[in-house]
Amino acid sequence: MNRASAPRIAVFGSVNMDLVAYVDVAPASGETVQGREFRQIPGGKGANQAVAAARAGAEVAFLGAVGDDAFGVQLRTTLVDHGIEVSGLRTVAGTSGVAHIVVEGDGANSIIVVPGANGTVTALREGDIQLLDGVRALLLQLETPMSGVVAAARAGRSLGATTVLTPAPARPLPPELLECVDVILPNQHEAAAITGQDDPERALAALLETVPEAVVTLGADGVLYGRRGADPVRVPAVRVEPVDTTGAGDTFCGAFAVARAEGRDPETALRFAAKAAALSVRRHGASTSMPTRAEIDAF
Repeated sequence: MNRASAPRIAVFGSVNMDLVAYVDVAPASGETVQGREFRQIPGGKGANQAVAAARAGAEVAFLGAVGDDAFGVQLRTTLVDHGIEVSGLRTVAGTSGVAHIVVEGDGANSIIVVPGANGTVTALREGDIQLLDGVRALLLQLETPMSGVVAAARAGRSLGATTVLTPAPARPLPPELLECVDVILPNQHEAAAITGQDDPERALAALLETVPEAVVTLGADGVLYGRRGADPVRVPAVRVEPVDTTGAGDTFCGAFAVARAEGRDPETALRFAAKAAALSVRRHGASTSMPTRAEIDAF
């Protein structure tokens, strides 16, 4: 894609260092197991979505925080290396965010997140509004304090950006946030936690009572998409043999935002994002597994 014609996207969110252990089966409480491999990979839902969007063809600006530790230097460098604008990435005293991830033999994962510097992003700061001005889409998640997420959502709405919220980790969503969200994009577990509905179609309907559009990802069963006043659409997943599902949801979100920002209709955007997510689970890690635009188009 010609970078001159690339859509501008902003991401307000978390950036962590992922400490990933690969095991056959995750340990139960009190149990010790031997791992097969260990990797240290830059991550965080916000940074993952930023990298996914950049690799899928967007011009991306990132707003968040890292600590003044060695991880902070590595995390900033990683974003820069992907061509992401980091003038909105502040450095604060203390540790950067860290995620401890256990990946099982079948690709399933469990994650413990320690917020670190991400916990300081409670509001926008001077200069952040200028970074958001002119972006076509703003991506948000919930690994940073809710007050900062709400402030970013309000700014995005005032500047005309399409705001896409990944409600993870799942928690109650205040009305002042939902009124600024255009698309909510949970997985089926997050959708159930937010709405109290285990059935994905009922959860989708409940979500559409609060926001104009909703996408519920269903893993190997594909995705459900809904828009107020229209029938829901189910898009199948692309069938692949997963190696590591870490970051697949963030890959999907970043690619979906790029396709929508390029003006594609929702179903076409979902299929583009499904291809990107399928490519990502065939490789280890989160940001390290995300496909390029050329790879997505060729898949």
